[in-house]
Amino acid sequence: MSDATLDAEDNKIIVLARSARARNGAAEGAAVRDETGRTYSATNVALPSLTLSALQVAVAMAVSSGAESLEAAALVTAAEGPAEADVLAVRDLGGERLLVAGPDGTLRQS
Repeated sequence: MSDATLDAEDNKIIVLARSARARNGAAEGAAVRDETGRTYSATNVALPSLTLSALQVAVAMAVSSGAESLEAAALVTAAEGPAEADVLAVRDLGGERLLVAGPDGTLRQS
């Protein structure tokens, strides 16, 4: 599936996730869109005392900003796919649409 087959809002969260990843030089970038259309982008956190995936951070940002549900989520990673914990974090807020793209933005899973 190419960017041309994604709707503009889904393409936007992939672009946000790629931008966050590139800006921080991180292994992963993620973005989520809540029920009001607000977006949250993040990268993974790898500290000696705290390790969170990019999707976990983006979901936490949405929750802490008052989001009640997710319309969609995007993960940009060189890994094959999302970890089970990432899928569960998105589903905790009712998110069913999880887009996974490679570092170049090529969609691998939707």
